[in-house]
Amino acid sequence: MKREVDLKDISDGKLYTANDMVRADCRGCQGCSDCCRGMGSSIVLDPLDTQRLCKGLNTDFAGLMEQYIELNVVDGMILPNLKMQKSSDSCVFLDENGRCTMHAERPGICRMFPLGRYYEEKGFKYFLQIHECRKADRGKVKVYKCLDTPNLKSYETFIADWHQFLLNCEEGLHTLDEEKKRILNLYVLKVFYQTPYEAADFYPQFYERMNAVQNTLGIGI
Repeated sequence: MKREVDLKDISDGKLYTANDMVRADCRGCQGCSDCCRGMGSSIVLDPLDTQRLCKGLNTDFAGLMEQYIELNVVDGMILPNLKMQKSSDSCVFLDENGRCTMHAERPGICRMFPLGRYYEEKGFKYFLQIHECRKADRGKVKVYKCLDTPNLKSYETFIADWHQFLLNCEEGLHTLDEEKKRILNLYVLKVFYQTPYEAADFYPQFYERMNAVQNTLGIGI
């Protein structure tokens, strides 16, 4: 989800890499779950996010759609996002004690919070969101510890490539009529989300699918 804002208005003015120290350690979020409430449709999920959730819940994409996620249009593309509970406007995975019940499988956006991503021509860097977290006593921590993600280099490459793919799709949408836009969106959903990934390494499977999309549609990374 793109945000058309000036970086200096939402950050501390610095850009970080995975090995940099940043004041983003929320100390386990004890006594606080504000970032899990009132998020609307903003927790957009990439294919790895849904694969993790499917594995953790022992279900498939259709199972996620029944109660945990929903589809919305993001910059012209139909993408899944986490649902909020209607009764409390909190994440569907937040329990009555304000704790995440799917912390090990939480999405990438949740993993890096209160950091955000600043995309550049090649890849991206991280920035500290200064208005999004009410925790006043955050400690310093290495960015990669916040991310808590195995095979970080592969993950960051995947994130950059997925972002570029969506940008390319968005650009391609401008040349299509409404029916062809719908077909493109349904195809992307089927290839990257609805078709299950095997238990083996996610990244080779993702790039195999990306190559297939490139060959079929001429849209790739």
